[in-house]
Amino acid sequence: IQNTLFGMGNPLLDICAVVDKDFLDKYGLKPNDQILAEEKHKEMFEEIVKKFKVEYHAGGATQNSVKVAQWMIQEPHKVATFFGCIGKDMFGKILKEKAEEAHVDAHYYEQSEEPTGTCAACITGDNRSLVANLAAANCYKKEKHLDLEENWKLVEKAHVYYIAGFFLTVSLESILKVAKHASENNKIFCLNLSAPFICEFFKEALMKVMPYVDILFGNETEAAAFAQERGFETEDIEEIAKKAQSLPKENKKRQRIVVFTQGKEGTVMTKGDKVETFPVLEIDQSEIVDTTGAGDAFVGGFLSQLVQDKTFEQCIHAGHYSANVIIRHAGCTFPEKPDFH
Repeated sequence: IQNTLFGMGNPLLDICAVVDKDFLDKYGLKPNDQILAEEKHKEMFEEIVKKFKVEYHAGGATQNSVKVAQWMIQEPHKVATFFGCIGKDMFGKILKEKAEEAHVDAHYYEQSEEPTGTCAACITGDNRSLVANLAAANCYKKEKHLDLEENWKLVEKAHVYYIAGFFLTVSLESILKVAKHASENNKIFCLNLSAPFICEFFKEALMKVMPYVDILFGNETEAAAFAQERGFETEDIEEIAKKAQSLPKENKKRQRIVVFTQGKEGTVMTKGDKVETFPVLEIDQSEIVDTTGAGDAFVGGFLSQLVQDKTFEQCIHAGHYSANVIIRHAGCTFPEKPDFH
């Protein structure tokens, strides 16, 4: 089942550090948010490396998720394919090595105009504030990579597709090409809301993709932002899930599934006309190293079972398991083997 799972997104090198409130305030960051770097954040990337003890991890939301899915599956290798754009530089080299170590079949579009993208993960307590400097990741081009015959063949091989909403800021036309392929061939296309700013500032792009979305992921803050932008007039997460489920859909053979995580609260999933809540695994506060990558890991666990045709309940169970593992480790990293049943 090689290349059954296909992911496309922003490959970023995470620069993780435990920072203080002053650092967040200086750069106007909220403790639990994800934003794109602006002019005012330029020095931040240098300062974080100078001032705090940093760790580098291969990251980027979609890449994290497909890596976790591959980790959960273990064998065979290269069940997951990943497309994204990097620079021809040291960070790009690290990303290639890390993808290989994770046994993900990464096919990067490499260019030399922009350096490989980075993401500063500023950790305070068990919150993380993410600031992404997309750089190369923003240079992904449909006609220069996705449309190439050998690459498109890999897209066609897949049965399950996953793209984080972050990629809507990069290449809507690439997402639509993949989403339409999935829809026309009755395959499963999954999208993540990814961040409140995606729901707010990229809502037109988001709504262009929505008719092709079979499984929609998000967390409670993204769900709230989405509901507000769509004028759902409710703050009830189960109601929001139902309304998101009933948005227009192209492929009528599959009813849309909506999955909203809520940190340590239960995960909400639509099931037919009902909405169910699944409790997460208990964890002692003291065991949490940092929550970076928890949402990505949840999706990765979910996808690992989805490509094996397991029930949606089993998918959620696996998502909770992998998120639980990730929050005990720094960044989006994990032990050698899962212990999942």
